[in-house]
Amino acid sequence: MKIAMLISGGVDSSVALRLLKDAGHDVTAFYLKIWLEDELQYLGDCPWEEDLSYVEQICKEANVPLEVVSMQKEYWDRVVSYTIAECKAGRTPNPDIFCNQQVKFGSFYDKIDDSFEKVATGHYAQVEELDGQFILKKAPDPIKDQTYFLSYLSQEQLSRAMFPIGHLKKEAVRELAEKYNLPNKSRKDSQGICFLGKIPYREFIKEHLGEMPGDFVEWDPESSSGGEKIGGHQGHWFYTIGQRFGLGLSGGPWFVVEKDAEKNIIYLANGYDPESVYGTEFEVREMNWISGFRSQISDFELKVKIRHGAKSHPCTVEVDGDLVKVKLTEKVHGIAAGQFAVFYLPSRQAGDGDVCLGGGIIT
Repeated sequence: MKIAMLISGGVDSSVALRLLKDAGHDVTAFYLKIWLEDELQYLGDCPWEEDLSYVEQICKEANVPLEVVSMQKEYWDRVVSYTIAECKAGRTPNPDIFCNQQVKFGSFYDKIDDSFEKVATGHYAQVEELDGQFILKKAPDPIKDQTYFLSYLSQEQLSRAMFPIGHLKKEAVRELAEKYNLPNKSRKDSQGICFLGKIPYREFIKEHLGEMPGDFVEWDPESSSGGEKIGGHQGHWFYTIGQRFGLGLSGGPWFVVEKDAEKNIIYLANGYDPESVYGTEFEVREMNWISGFRSQISDFELKVKIRHGAKSHPCTVEVDGDLVKVKLTEKVHGIAAGQFAVFYLPSRQAGDGDVCLGGGIIT
């Protein structure tokens, strides 16, 4: 096949490129250059020049043509502006989900012609075609699995997506990097939000929203106005539900349990597991069902992730118009408005692996 390979300079996408090349595909590599790498570089180290250097070496050794595609405007319009707006509203955004839906498997499709049958990435996920439907399945590596970040893809997008390392565990990918003697074989995995690189998230938010002094108030579930003031902060948008670090308070542990964006108040609980900050029910809006399970979804026992990671929670759901009502079978900490809930059909009901059904935004 003729394949467009999105390559970042990391080990995962580099190994994916070599696997495609070894399989005899006609591969062209694409490096996406995003806006923030230039405009806010002074906020911290932004490694795009180092990334591109690795990409050029890898493509040269594999004899794969490379194109650098500028997508600054697309990132701003579709990912960055969303992130800023959600933070300002007091919600918890997930820009990586929109990066995949809107850019990598969205506007990038418009940058290439239809002769490219597939767009490949280094994501840990698997795609299968079953009875004319494209199914998104978990990778076998529960820590690295990235289906959470791919949960907003449509059937059309998924039909063209390809994940060459999705069937592998991370240690196997590292072994392949050694086998190919890739110049980045020992490079650490990138962390953080897709468009920030090494730029601190707090500095990025400060650049766009500034500071707005407010109060830390001790959480009191019995009082509508909360407890006593215990400190100050520089803006509610710097904090997320469940956050335990960077609060700057003694006498802890303290962590964020509630935010009042209108009053600019952050409510904190003292202790590790106060009963009042756990929840068993929430609602989800703007739901994307990847493979059309919406009509019969209430018949299944599902699992849900409320953040990226290996941990998922058993649940049942009820579809009520445009809302999905979720009931957990166990109490869960850190359910945050704006964050994504992503649903899975466990392997005992789905065959040989957990199926990602799709996701939506927690209200």
